Amino acid sequence: MQAQELLLALADGGTVSGAQLAERAGITRAAIWKQVESLRARGVPVQSQGTAGYRLPWPLQLLDAAAIKAALPAKVRKQVGLLELHWEIDSTSSEIQRRAANLPDLSIVLAETQSAGRGRRGRTWLSPPGLNIYLSCLKRFDAGFAALSGLSLAVGVIVMRTLEALGIDGAGLKWPNDVLSGDGKLAGILVELSGEYQGPCAAIIGVGLNVRLTSALREQAGQPVNDLASLAAGDAPDRNRVASALIGALAEGLIQFEREGFAAFVGEYAQHDLLLGKALRVQGAADTHGIGAGVDARGALLLETHDGLRAIDSADVSVRRT
Repeated sequence: MQAQELLLALADGGTVSGAQLAERAGITRAAIWKQVESLRARGVPVQSQGTAGYRLPWPLQLLDAAAIKAALPAKVRKQVGLLELHWEIDSTSSEIQRRAANLPDLSIVLAETQSAGRGRRGRTWLSPPGLNIYLSCLKRFDAGFAALSGLSLAVGVIVMRTLEALGIDGAGLKWPNDVLSGDGKLAGILVELSGEYQGPCAAIIGVGLNVRLTSALREQAGQPVNDLASLAAGDAPDRNRVASALIGALAEGLIQFEREGFAAFVGEYAQHDLLLGKALRVQGAADTHGIGAGVDARGALLLETHDGLRAIDSADVSVRRT
C-alpha cells in the first residue's frame, strides 16, 4: 500500500485498523506503519487510536481530475488546454516549464503534493497532500513583457473572484501578490515569464491556496498563515470544487487580461487592497515611508510620501505596515 492508497483509505475520517489495512494491501503491519509515518512526515495529521488503528481528525477529499473538469462551465472546458493531475511532483510550475514548448495555451497542472514547491523570492511553499491546492497555469501572450505589467496583481484579483464564487469572505490583497486573511497568508502567487521582450511570450502562473492547515503546518510555515476552513467556520470547502472554481476564474480572467491589460482589474484590486490608506515602510535599496495610495494602471504600488506621490515598480522590495 502506497501513501496515496493509505490516504484514500483514511479519507472518510473513520478509524481503520492496521490489520485491516495490511490485509487489504497484502503487506505487513510494519509496512503500513512506515507509510503512516511517511504521510505524517509530509504534514498529514494521521492519528493513532491504539489497537483500534488510525484515523484523520476530519474527512478530506482527494483531487479528481475528471470531477474538476466536469465542474467547469462548458465554455471554460473548451478554453482550457491540458488538465493534468499528479499525486506527487517537484513543482507544478517546474513541470509546465519543462514541457512548455509542447503544451497548449491555458494548460493546467495540479498536484496533491509537491516535493519542491516554490514561493516568491525563492521561498519554499509547504505542500502536504490532501489538504490544499497547488496549481500552475500556462498562458501565452502575443504581446511582449511590457504588456504584462500588473499580471501578478490581476491573478490576485482572480483568486479573490474564486473566493467570492465559493462564498468565502474575510480575505484581501497585499501588494504585489499575496492573498491574506487577517495577518496570515491565505494564498501565494508566483508568475514566471519567458519569451521575447517585444514579441510572443508566455507566463507560468503558480497558485498555492490553503484549504486546511494543521497547527504543526502553521508552526512550520515560519510566518502567519490562514486557510479556507478557518474562514468557513471550520467547514473546509470540497477541494475539487475549489480547484474547479480557481481554474474557471483563471481561464476567464487571463483572457480578460490578454484583451484589456491590468487597467481592467484596477477597480477590483482597490476593493481588496489591504495597504490602501495604511502607513507603510518599503524596504529595498533604501527605506521609504509613506501612506498607501493604491496601485496604478501598470500595477505599481503608489505611496504618498513627504516628497509627493511615488510609484514603486520593483517586486523585489518588502512592504510592511507601520
